[in-house]
Amino acid sequence: MFDILPKALRDFVDTIFNPPIEILNNAVTYLDRISMIAGKGINLNNYLSFMNYLPASFQMVVNSLLASVIFLAILQIVRAIVSLYFSIKEGVKWW
Repeated sequence: MFDILPKALRDFVDTIFNPPIEILNNAVTYLDRISMIAGKGINLNNYLSFMNYLPASFQMVVNSLLASVIFLAILQIVRAIVSLYFSIKEGVKWW
């Protein structure tokens, strides 16, 4: 696509944009590994074994509460990232 550019200019542009691209590629690789681990699921009974004396229905309630707390934490992180994105976008707009 950029074959019309001189090699020196292409190399210069690559030196500028290669580190962020590497960081993003590493992040994608890391997230792929996390998704494989998360796809297996987490058995909370390993961590909440002291609650094994409770009935199964109450254990399901505790599992649901923990899952909802994790889901809300993820939403809060996404909200913070979007807010940061809009702040940066606004800052660049007036720069």
